Amino acid sequence: MQLPKRKPGKYSQIAPDHIMTEEKRDELEQELQNVKKKRSPAAKEVARLAELGDFSENVEYQLAKGRLRGINSAILRLEYRINHADLIKKNKSGKIQIGSTVTVKTPKSQKIYTILGASESSPSKGIISHLSPLGSALLGHKVGDVVNVEKVGECKVLEAK
Repeated sequence: MQLPKRKPGKYSQIAPDHIMTEEKRDELEQELQNVKKKRSPAAKEVARLAELGDFSENVEYQLAKGRLRGINSAILRLEYRINHADLIKKNKSGKIQIGSTVTVKTPKSQKIYTILGASESSPSKGIISHLSPLGSALLGHKVGDVVNVEKVGECKVLEAK
């Protein structure tokens, strides 16, 4: 049995964002270790099922081989992200940059945001991507600047760490 081949979706062509914190990189390394632990038993299972012969009708072998391919693919993906990680450095200038925690006052409210890479963004927790409209608009500004953001309006930067 062969899995159907599908066209890539509209989000599959987006370039990955390699900017991350050291904590995120450590989390990826831990995940990589966990996935590597799964590879050896999966390979042994494929070898055991291969001994049964007749690969064309051996569904268990096909499924085990697919699981092993998935594990190998996950390992390659994680290793690539770890090896190409661009770690966020501490903010030493007065300007807002990636890694900054910013207090912003909008006409409706006052909020605190941390600007990080796209892989770590969580707007509900106050962590926004540097690629988001608000994050990209704030980059390079200083405390006291008024920034005009589409769909949000004017925002005044009250504090930046």
